[in-house]
Amino acid sequence: MRILVIGGTGHIGSYLVPRLTIAGHEVSVVARHAKPQYTDARLGWKRVKWIIADRAAEERTAAWAQRMRSIDVDAVVDLLCYTPEQSRVMVEAFRGRVTHFIHCGTVWAYGPSERVPYEEHMERRPITEYGRHKAAIEAELSDLFRREGFPAAIVHPGHISGRRWLPIDPQGSRDGVDVYRRLATGQAVHLPDDGLATIHHVHGDDVAQMIELCLIRREASLGQSFSTVAPYAMSLVGCCRAVAGMFGVEANLAFVPLDQLARHVGERSAGIIREHVTHSPCASIDKARRLLGYSPRFTTEQIYAESLDYLLESGQLTL
Repeated sequence: MRILVIGGTGHIGSYLVPRLTIAGHEVSVVARHAKPQYTDARLGWKRVKWIIADRAAEERTAAWAQRMRSIDVDAVVDLLCYTPEQSRVMVEAFRGRVTHFIHCGTVWAYGPSERVPYEEHMERRPITEYGRHKAAIEAELSDLFRREGFPAAIVHPGHISGRRWLPIDPQGSRDGVDVYRRLATGQAVHLPDDGLATIHHVHGDDVAQMIELCLIRREASLGQSFSTVAPYAMSLVGCCRAVAGMFGVEANLAFVPLDQLARHVGERSAGIIREHVTHSPCASIDKARRLLGYSPRFTTEQIYAESLDYLLESGQLTL
């Protein structure tokens, strides 16, 4: 199969492209640089056809639409589409010319969890601009499938992580290595409220697995959306205890009201934590298991273990 991957060198594409080339597909990758960011360029990349382009720059003119119309493939995987306007350009470029069109969404399209685990048929109530845009793209693609058979499928990843792409940390932020150092050495880690808000990670390779399964089981995926996450969500308390346990210590946790958290972690981190606490995602993968055979390789604990191994090996985390 001839497959176009847009954004094929990032934290999903770096895992997806080798999967597809190793499976024997003819893969074209649109990217700004001909080098994957998170996997070794020697493994599975030599057969890639590179299309070097800056999507954001070309979208400011007609160049992007013209480029897309000039590409002849069987399937498209768009990992870099963030607005309905971008999606419409892609639909017009490939309508009637491809047998599969896979859009990468986000669990942020679901909005805050009201009933858990969240299932794909439930109502979307996004509260961020990013989530609203992704929900609108999903709605338009689903409608196109129903009305005219446009061959769309949507995957909704959780918090994407990988060996060199650090997870949302056990505090619910992105503070680099400090929170891991504190957990490993028994220093206090401040959590919002009771620390029971959830985060739902997914490894980049498991997102790649989901996309590959959509391609393999095309008929089952068409017109569908799939939550793409680890087997279960975890609370912030659970994440802290898991990471501390990897170093053989008990997590030293301090609980403070969410509106006072900035005093301890700073405004930037408090804002990131607030967004995750507000959403508290917890999604079901039952539909993907049933229709596609999705079986994530990584739990949240395994994602943290892989990332910690990299941080220690690279010298970024010292104890």
